[in-house]
Amino acid sequence: MGNLTKGPPLDVEVIRKDFPILSEKMRGKRFVYLDNSATALKPRQVIDAVTHYYTKWGVNIHRGSYQFSEEASVAYDEVRDKAARFINAPDDSHVIFTSGTTDSTNLIAYAWARKVLKEGDEILVTETEHHANLIPWQETARAVGAALKFIPLAEDGSFILDDLDSLLTEKTRFVAVTGMSNVTGYISPVKKITGAAHAKGAVVLVDGAQLVSHTSVDVKDLDCDLLVFSSHKMCGPNGVGVLYGKGKILKEMDPFHYGGDMILKVWKDRSTYTDLPGRLESGTPNIEGVLGFGAAIDYLESIGMDRIHRWEQELLAYAMEKLKGFPDITLYGPRDLSIRGGIISFNIDGVHPHDVGAILDSRGVAVRTGFHCAQPMMRVLGAAGTVRASIYLYNTREDIDIFIDSLEGIKDIFA
Repeated sequence: MGNLTKGPPLDVEVIRKDFPILSEKMRGKRFVYLDNSATALKPRQVIDAVTHYYTKWGVNIHRGSYQFSEEASVAYDEVRDKAARFINAPDDSHVIFTSGTTDSTNLIAYAWARKVLKEGDEILVTETEHHANLIPWQETARAVGAALKFIPLAEDGSFILDDLDSLLTEKTRFVAVTGMSNVTGYISPVKKITGAAHAKGAVVLVDGAQLVSHTSVDVKDLDCDLLVFSSHKMCGPNGVGVLYGKGKILKEMDPFHYGGDMILKVWKDRSTYTDLPGRLESGTPNIEGVLGFGAAIDYLESIGMDRIHRWEQELLAYAMEKLKGFPDITLYGPRDLSIRGGIISFNIDGVHPHDVGAILDSRGVAVRTGFHCAQPMMRVLGAAGTVRASIYLYNTREDIDIFIDSLEGIKDIFA
């Protein structure tokens, strides 16, 4: 993460004007959107970028020998460069466009892990992982005969790293770890894990779906071998993701999808494939989505990721202080807010999370309820599911006040 004191505070009221949906009412009330960990709202700049593609170009890229195709191709390729700079990747060929974080992890599993890992190898993960960064490694371990091991968690969901050196053995070949928990907002000590893993010769994947959306990320500083994240978590369109990889790892990957735009020559009995990143990106891409993703990067950079993170932590502290006044609420996650992003998971004693979510909905407040695609994590927390309120750059203290006020009296309804 960067310098959290850098830059002036956000002018949130100005930012909110960029998001058309925030002027809408939900259930006839102010729309308080606190489901940002699921997906972020889209600013007008992103919507305009998608519309511009359809109204001004609307054509395929990299193939047409005419003006509109050439212009769209240049604009598309520029986004790859923006994405590389956004995470400080050494070269834009290290950025592979996918359909999202889930697609990225599965690409790694099928194109690299099943090729490189073998029987007797060990894969190290954690119980806090989103299913998209757990199930691919369960299936990979089963397919190649590797062993799946876990970094243990404390009761608050933070990692217990006292025995990290013993967990990482000469057999450890791959480590998959979230950068920020989508359940508690816990920000993982990625650099510590990466350093220890590399000392054993292991490759490290960071699930950055939450982390990249909410704070500055520098892959050179983290020294991770692989990083995956999604456009829609960071104000961009759905259906676009990034797989960043170090050159050596990407070059070891075989194409996983075959077809147009990733080949050099095709004969009746064999084919040869183009260089990175093209050989891992077959077919017509999500052109409008990538262009919208580029607009989202521009938008976030114009504000500053460090400023966004600082504002989220201010709102997180503000909300957590207010929640102390509710004796019937159980809060999950580390109490040290400096190692957390803007996610609050909680339960109200005796009330099912879905019921809490339904009542908040009736009051204009959008949250997520359930196990958040992280069932092993729920078992660690001792909960079948939680209510999750997650914060982003356009949320305000008024949003938090409405959310907190809406919790008043919920338990009495079910008494």
